[in-house]
Parts: sequence; structure tokens; C-alpha cells
Amino acid sequence: MARILIVDDSPSQLLGIQRIVEKLGHEILTATDGAAGVEAARAQLPDLVLMDVVMPNLNGFQATRTLARDATTKHIPVILVTTKDQDTDRMWGMRQGAKAYITKPFSEDELSEVLERVFSNQEPPTA
Repeated sequence: MARILIVDDSPSQLLGIQRIVEKLGHEILTATDGAAGVEAARAQLPDLVLMDVVMPNLNGFQATRTLARDATTKHIPVILVTTKDQDTDRMWGMRQGAKAYITKPFSEDELSEVLERVFSNQEPPTA
């Protein structure tokens, strides 16, 4: 069981993702915008972050870049979970440090496959 931080400003999206992730047997942490997500990741050090892109205060691309460049959080894989489905969005998200990119809406099976892929390729944290 992993501790997964879900960052999304939409209460309905947050709840929907939370239900799937809990059903898959993982522990949930939540944040409702990018800035709060970065703060929660630094404080809680989750095993993985599911990050929306379009959010107030700090968008998901900015938050992902912040986490990827921070010595405390750079080992935490980020999966961008968004409605932005253009190739340029996907490429930009991966350049910011995301380990995977999934577009909404998605099925439980799709999310499960992405989580498995990211966890199986995860590098251990370096001291």
C-alpha cells in the first residue's frame, strides 16, 4: 500500500480519483491547488503524487517542476492527471519532471496500469 497525494481543485474530480485510489488499496492525502500540493508533498513525503494541471495559485506544470527540482521531493514520482490532451501538453508535462501523463476521463484500469508502471520503474531515494 502506497501513500498517494491527490492534487485537484475540483471537489468532484478529487473525490472520484480518491475513490479509485482507495479501492486499489492505497492511503490518500489531498490538496486543492498546486501550492498546497507542493506544501503537502514536502511535509508528508508521499510515495506518489497525482497532479491536476489547471488549478489556481500554482498550476500542475509549475508544481511538478517545483517538486522535481526540490532535494526533499525530487524522488517522489508525479503523474499528471488532466483534461489537457494535446501532444504539446504531454511533452511539456514530462519535461517538467512528470513520470507519466493520463487524461481525464480515465477508467480504474487505466489508472491502475499507470500506477503499476510508475511504481515498478521507481528509483529508490538517494541520501
